[in-house]
Amino acid sequence: MFFLSAQDRETWSRLAAGAENGDVAPDDARSLVKDDLFPALCFFIGSRLSASGRVSDGREWFSAGAVSEDTGLFSNAFLLGFLERQKGTFRKPAVAFEDPRPFIHFTGVPVMKNSRTGFITTCMRTLPRFQGPVRVLDLGCGDGGLTATFVQALLASGNAPFIESVLLVDSSHAMLELAGENLRTVLPGTSVTTVNNRIQEASLAIPGHYDIAISSLAYHHMPFDDKLTNLIRLKDSFDHFILFEMDANHDTPELGSPELAFSVYQAYGRIIDFVFSHDADPEIACACVDNFLITELISILTEPRGIRSDYHMTRAQWQLLFDRAFQDEFDLQCDVSSYADEFMDLFTFHYARKTPVLSSAGP
Repeated sequence: MFFLSAQDRETWSRLAAGAENGDVAPDDARSLVKDDLFPALCFFIGSRLSASGRVSDGREWFSAGAVSEDTGLFSNAFLLGFLERQKGTFRKPAVAFEDPRPFIHFTGVPVMKNSRTGFITTCMRTLPRFQGPVRVLDLGCGDGGLTATFVQALLASGNAPFIESVLLVDSSHAMLELAGENLRTVLPGTSVTTVNNRIQEASLAIPGHYDIAISSLAYHHMPFDDKLTNLIRLKDSFDHFILFEMDANHDTPELGSPELAFSVYQAYGRIIDFVFSHDADPEIACACVDNFLITELISILTEPRGIRSDYHMTRAQWQLLFDRAFQDEFDLQCDVSSYADEFMDLFTFHYARKTPVLSSAGP
């Protein structure tokens, strides 16, 4: 992922103010920034104008940026297509995860599928060989597809003799129903419990103790301070915590800032490209993009901290979070990229309690 210099941030903010006043057009800005940053600048100004209701003016900037996009990032072009499909409205077209199908399609895109396989492989390498029954907690389980693969891998690898229980937490009722069905199918006879709530509320009363807690692309749905509060509250509930997340800068930057837009331009532009590059029914691909990815994108670009739905952080910020929450009680077992390019990184962190509370693990 790339970051803007202080001079770039100042220039972008000045140009955005000029565009909002009607004094700066795309051609005026082109010579004032580096060629490779011009499409991202257009995305920033176009989204700011569109967020304020000036979608027609925003389209002018998106169009100028789209012409210059040639590095595997086509965020301006994707937003132009979205605006056309949504009849010119720059607002969230859906509630993310209310309908599980867009997310399920997303998890089947090759990059995501391979990344999740890499996540499972990493977990099997870093987890101990448990000698007794294993209890698993999934915070933000989605449809349970990854959870099911995870517990199956635990059994197949010999890391767990059997799974005693699984607790699934998710805020989407539809997702949680699918997750319960998936886990009961692959673990007949195992106790599978579901909690339909946000992680913030669920963490107030997590029952019992778990050998392993996992969270995949879910813990970023709260800002840093909430993440910290919840990890401190939860840390006595597990011996191993495994996080699968995206490296991006969507937590601390304020609404309308160049930093926020530049990170969104890279991360979501890359992911949307993966979806559209996948050989799938165009209608399904558009539903995945519009009702899941761009729904999140617009939330980040139009809603302030505390309201928006997503707060992805950089790996350094995640490391700081865990250092503050876990202090000296846990050891970092791995910091591994499951997928990485210059614009986006999907990574796995695994923390293990130094002295397990109720461990059934061998040496």
